[in-house]
Amino acid sequence: MLAVYFDCPGGPENLYVKEVMKPHPGEGEVLVKVSASALNRADLLQRRGKYPPPKGASDILGLEAAGSVAGLGPGCKGQWKIGDAVMALLSGGGQAEYVTVPEGYLMPVPNDMTFIQAAAIPEAWLTAFQLLHFVGKIQKGERVLIHAGASGVGMAAIQLVRLAKAIPIVTAGTEEKLKATANAGAAAGFNYKNEDFSEKVLAFTQGSGVDVILDCVAGSYWEKNLNCLSTDGRWIIYGLLSGGEVHGDLLARLLSKRASIHTSLLRSRDKEASNGCNSEQLVKTFTEDVLPYFSGGTSPFLQPFVDSVYPLHEIAEAHRIMEENKNIGKIVIEMPA
Repeated sequence: MLAVYFDCPGGPENLYVKEVMKPHPGEGEVLVKVSASALNRADLLQRRGKYPPPKGASDILGLEAAGSVAGLGPGCKGQWKIGDAVMALLSGGGQAEYVTVPEGYLMPVPNDMTFIQAAAIPEAWLTAFQLLHFVGKIQKGERVLIHAGASGVGMAAIQLVRLAKAIPIVTAGTEEKLKATANAGAAAGFNYKNEDFSEKVLAFTQGSGVDVILDCVAGSYWEKNLNCLSTDGRWIIYGLLSGGEVHGDLLARLLSKRASIHTSLLRSRDKEASNGCNSEQLVKTFTEDVLPYFSGGTSPFLQPFVDSVYPLHEIAEAHRIMEENKNIGKIVIEMPA
């Protein structure tokens, strides 16, 4: 089969497509013929040698995929059959023509949805769902500040906050991105490049601040985050786009607000429960509680946002676009027919 590969860590130019052995499903695993796979920041980090796959996971890039069931390993419980349209959360291996997946990590593709749209769901939506509900324990009426609001996780989080009857507020770096987040349901949005988002958030919330912050930026945002975090607020860090170093009296500021910091990485979840869930539990809860809202006729109606689609052989260009922060929503990689 064809798969994305790189021989040594570095820039997008190191990526190429090569022929590798097709995987065989093991105990309790399903073989999926991949039609589309979406790109994630973790793929960029892994390509640079900064985010190795978990022990035992495929070293091929790709943390999510959509396609058709092509084979069943021994011990499968019969919930899937050959030809079923599925999408999957992966620990790696999605940017290839075939991938093996534990059967409990698969989800059905919603009615009337293409594989390209479905590929944009698993990683972003499960990340946002896990951060909001399993880690942040979001409540009705709470205010949630979402950094990188126009990213895949950001656009999913906006809609999930609305579904929870809470109030999404975002930051983004361009007016075009802020407009897209407003269309997705953001109650307010602020351009972090030309305005102090903490002051704007405090003004919007009439001084009370936000109850939850979803933060993939970290380092450089810590003071502004604490400025606009409410008393007893939850600051959830799931990425370090600006680095992990903090200079200043973080703990005293945190203590003064009785606030809490939580950290989470979806990829490192395995069969060991963390924050009350493992990946299989997360997929099951999401499938039951959220997935029905992606089908027509539901209210609210949820939808993945696809920024652009690249054929597999243009994987390097897709990486460049994401590194330049040009995308609104997800970049999807389409496999050869």
